[in-house]
Amino acid sequence: MQIVLTTEILLEAYRHGLFPMAQSAESTYVHWICPDMRGQLSIEALHIPRRLAKEVRQQKIGGVPYEITVDQDFAAVIGACGRKAENRADTWINPEIFKAYCALHDAGHAHSVECWQNGELAGGLYGVSIGRAFFGESMFSVRRDASKVSLIHLVARLWRSGYKLLDTQFVNSHLEQFGVYEIPYADYMLQLEPALKGEADFTCAGFNEKQIVSDYFKMRKML
Repeated sequence: MQIVLTTEILLEAYRHGLFPMAQSAESTYVHWICPDMRGQLSIEALHIPRRLAKEVRQQKIGGVPYEITVDQDFAAVIGACGRKAENRADTWINPEIFKAYCALHDAGHAHSVECWQNGELAGGLYGVSIGRAFFGESMFSVRRDASKVSLIHLVARLWRSGYKLLDTQFVNSHLEQFGVYEIPYADYMLQLEPALKGEADFTCAGFNEKQIVSDYFKMRKML
């Protein structure tokens, strides 16, 4: 029997190291995934390639200024992540997952980072937040480096907010340039448990985006 992905079920699943995926966008079923090895990114020591750091400092991608927003258009971001692309023949985001994560966003537990150029959505990412743990779900780009720049802004925000864990679920070539690594499920749960008990404010109340990134780069001695 297909389980309805309620907000409560999703949050409980993440607390135990599980997350849902569909076989394809057209599938009517959702599968629970629990990898033996979990992809992770360091929040305080994210590897940032020099070229990307320069783009973030200049606030330009390919010479064109960009703007970063948070939670301004969550549905558009997950919708773009769920579309087929040149390097992605299919997607695991079906209508059930789209609906469930939009509800999770409305409940304050799912967030998006949007990258805009000339008033158009150039890229972005979204994920789930519980306590001081952030679970990255998916990202997309329609312009070069837009998703990568979004990731750097996300990590700077997580650092400023006091998050302790950034889960990527899997390791892929896109994340390898940022220093993604794997840990066994048992070790992951040991790190997840204390992170779930803490509190973090994803909104970074009182800080603007430029200040958040600037402070992160200063902490990293990258300015």
